[in-house]
Amino acid sequence: MKISTKGRYALRMLIDLAEHKNDGFIALKTIADRQDISKKYLEQIVPILNRAGILLTNRGFQGGYQLGRDADKITVREILTLTEGDLFPVSCMTPGGDINCDRKIDCPTLPIWLGLNKVINEYLDSISLEDIIVQSNEHFSGDYMI
Repeated sequence: MKISTKGRYALRMLIDLAEHKNDGFIALKTIADRQDISKKYLEQIVPILNRAGILLTNRGFQGGYQLGRDADKITVREILTLTEGDLFPVSCMTPGGDINCDRKIDCPTLPIWLGLNKVINEYLDSISLEDIIVQSNEHFSGDYMI
């Protein structure tokens, strides 16, 4: 499994919106500039997040984007699943939980992939946008003690 630019940029965009939640609706250009991401690329990601209710859109003069839910209710897994599709570690696993392989009954490695998939999903489900912001603030707080 490899997370694409789309997934990484969607995550950065949503973290940016969560960090600036008190600023109201934020223009896509502002987010693009702060995150050093192409506005055109973000325009491709917005509809995916908007359809899922993660983003709210306001058109017009004071237009822009803001989170559609609280940052503690949006998980990394949700974002990556929307932007990447499945997060399965091997191609024989399907979204319905079925195994698409003629050898599934005799496959000695299947339990490994099922276990890895479970760990990945549980881990990504355990991290919200709010968690990322809190961790980042703690890491970059600049509190020095002498």
